[in-house]
Amino acid sequence: MRLEGRYVALEPLTVDHAPELHASLCGPGDRPLWTYRPTEPPADVPAMVGLVEDHLATTDWVSFALVPAGEGARGLACLMRIDETTGQVEIAGVLYARSLQRTRAATEAVHLAMRHALDDLGYRRFEWKCDSLNEPSRRAALRLGFTYEGRFRHRMVTKGRNRDTDWFSVTDAEWPSVRAAHERWLDPANFDADGRQRTALSALTGSVGAG
Repeated sequence: MRLEGRYVALEPLTVDHAPELHASLCGPGDRPLWTYRPTEPPADVPAMVGLVEDHLATTDWVSFALVPAGEGARGLACLMRIDETTGQVEIAGVLYARSLQRTRAATEAVHLAMRHALDDLGYRRFEWKCDSLNEPSRRAALRLGFTYEGRFRHRMVTKGRNRDTDWFSVTDAEWPSVRAAHERWLDPANFDADGRQRTALSALTGSVGAG
């Protein structure tokens, strides 16, 4: 299913996205984008094709290419740990090209995934997990209205080191307030003629996600 917003679309990932993903995520200076991922950046387009094929071979994930309006693929995201019985799902593997970071499209990408899970599918819980050392990801979760739930120590081994994992969530009871905050922030009226935000998203979601 393709999820389309005003600024970005989440397209079901295919190998056709590989050249654009390699160009946007694996250029000179992009290695830091992969610091908290289990793999290093693919060295070339065939290697990116292999990474995409690995995603597609994992049947319990739903993988998306993030495609800003008028552009090619500029990032990745997955819905995983999908539990239809209890109505919960995790967004994971979020990877933004530098050109996508700190943009309306980046925020809307997560919003679209949340809206699909909590509104379209009627799920009860939407999760965000990250390496405890990944401070930008921790800040992003709170900015987006997630509530911090705690730290799972030595949750896994990543690139040869113990990784502690921080857990965040939004429940179906919290979602109406979080959704309204997202929609208010994403409204074009929230940005001036130079594209500067008038009200920060963290100011709109702080009462929900600061727990």
